[in-house]
Amino acid sequence: MSLQHRALGQTGIQVSCVGLGTVKIGRNQEVKYPEDFSLPQDGEVQALLAQAKDLGINLLDTAPAYGSSEQRLGRLLSERDSWVLCTKVGEEFTVGKSHYDFSAEHTQYSVERSLRDLNTDYLDIVLVHSDGRDSQIIESTDCLETLGKLKDRGLIKAIGMSTKTVEGGIKALDLLDLVMVTYNPSTREEEAVIDYAYQQNKGVLIKKALNSGHDCVDEKSAADKMKFALARDGVSSVIVGTINPQHLAENVKAALS
Repeated sequence: MSLQHRALGQTGIQVSCVGLGTVKIGRNQEVKYPEDFSLPQDGEVQALLAQAKDLGINLLDTAPAYGSSEQRLGRLLSERDSWVLCTKVGEEFTVGKSHYDFSAEHTQYSVERSLRDLNTDYLDIVLVHSDGRDSQIIESTDCLETLGKLKDRGLIKAIGMSTKTVEGGIKALDLLDLVMVTYNPSTREEEAVIDYAYQQNKGVLIKKALNSGHDCVDEKSAADKMKFALARDGVSSVIVGTINPQHLAENVKAALS
């Protein structure tokens, strides 16, 4: 049995129903995980990527705010066309703090930097990395318009938004190809966004399905949360950030059960 690949809305992109989040390969400051960790060595990252590919994962989630994640992927990833690369614009993490810039100038700069750092001439998915003011970003900045122009130039295949509000998620779906939302048994507010995406045939990526590891007291509880997220109509993929090979294998096993 192989890991299911699902349509990402109407984009023409097929994504593995489990995606690998890569914040932990590039940043260990100011992160919301229950335990501290050290950044993995290059050989460990390469082994994790090889394992992910062997398990049927093709979706990698990164961002400029994930420290050195993009640069490391660009250096260590082989067979670029075998992967769906999802990155973001809007959030920057410098000197231990996040700050946000959704201007046209910064959006274009961020995309061009991601192309360079990831060592690629196109990005499969670019999401707006919201600071929580979803509607204001959509209505009062040039970010979405700029991403649309870059998509028209062929630099991006699909654009979306990592949202934090129901109102913002629905507005984003009216304008973009996909959203990324938080969804787990204890955080179900954005269920309405997933349902709306399903009705509109738009893509949905799930973040924090395991609540950043805080609720996962054992393998069964993690598996139950994976199955919970994947069972919702409209969900394209669940992004799980890990550098632990055992956890990665367990997440895929849960998706297969």
